[in-house]
Amino acid sequence: MILAGCDSNDTSAPAGNSPATSTEASGTAERGAHNAADVTFAQQMIPHHRQAIVMTQMAKTHAATRDVKALAEQIEKAQEPEIRIMTDWLKAWGEVVPEGMYSMHDPGMGGTNRIMPGLMSVRQMADLDRASGGAFDTMFLTMMIEHHEGAVDIAETEKQNGAYGPAEDLADQIIKTQTAEITHMREMLNGA
Repeated sequence: MILAGCDSNDTSAPAGNSPATSTEASGTAERGAHNAADVTFAQQMIPHHRQAIVMTQMAKTHAATRDVKALAEQIEKAQEPEIRIMTDWLKAWGEVVPEGMYSMHDPGMGGTNRIMPGLMSVRQMADLDRASGGAFDTMFLTMMIEHHEGAVDIAETEKQNGAYGPAEDLADQIIKTQTAEITHMREMLNGA
């Protein structure tokens, strides 16, 4: 199954370092029919994941607690291979691969982002980057919960409208993993 390397709870090998991940991703991009919803899913989720990775990289130097740093590392390890898989799909389909961490349809310049659920604005990202210590941890967890909720929304839309089996499988994995992480982050915010 192509998602074996995407489960953030799998600690058997670093995500993305397995030769099977790359081979399987490119192999699955060549089989099965896809539709416009599958393309939209990949084109939205790639910049969405990229932004989450930027946030996790901030945690390496800004976070106060090991728990936040560990969570950030877990998120990064799960989402980097997913970006590669979706990029391979778009290339195989002859579709545009978005660049950066904002959707092709929204530069993310406003105070809020209503086009892509959960995507943080440039201002929010700058505020996060300026924070440190406990203030960073609270802001990171609060923002990442919203970010994950947006990813779950995008994945649920794929489940409803997509046609490409591997994309639906990835959407399932995103829903499962990120819903569990949302619960964990809420517990962290509440001091559990």
